[in-house]
Amino acid sequence: MPNVFENPALHKGKWKEVFGNNNPVTAEIGCGKGAYTLNLARKFPDSNFIGIDIKGPRIWTGAKAAISEKLNNVAFARMQVEFLTEAFAPGEISEIWIPFPDPYPKISKAKRRLISPRFLAQYKQVLAQDGIMHFKSDNDGLYEYGMETLPENKEVEVLAYTNDLYKSPLLNDLTSIKTAYETRFLAEGKTIKYIMFRFLSS
Repeated sequence: MPNVFENPALHKGKWKEVFGNNNPVTAEIGCGKGAYTLNLARKFPDSNFIGIDIKGPRIWTGAKAAISEKLNNVAFARMQVEFLTEAFAPGEISEIWIPFPDPYPKISKAKRRLISPRFLAQYKQVLAQDGIMHFKSDNDGLYEYGMETLPENKEVEVLAYTNDLYKSPLLNDLTSIKTAYETRFLAEGKTIKYIMFRFLSS
């Protein structure tokens, strides 16, 4: 199958048809070169994975790797996260990963943070009931922002969190997957933060 979709809205509600099976679909938001998307696909061949990013050259790197390895459970969608609900039907995604997003440290740009209420509202619409959200960051400020705002959101339940993943019992085959950024941050001695949460039923 072609694995880069320039107009993902054409496949809204039909992503299982794209993959040719009824397996659950996991999305990586701001996937860059698709490190999480590819590694998840390698580990879980019975699930489907979609990397989402607006920058074409980045996702083409991941797409070429998927083709080279014959990973038929991988796709990439070139789009802005703001249009997530235009590309995916309600409940179409089973899990969402947000690894190392831009922290947007200025308060004036807080609404652009990928764990801000603005984006949470979109994730909730496309995520299946009891679907899981995973967030990772090296940035203290962004982690603190998440730990302040997520518990205050009456639609969110924080399931697990740590400010030092690699010294935490939360480290496992899933959370230990490293992006290029993460490898660099660890080499610089930075700690990796992680939050797992879900949306409560309305």
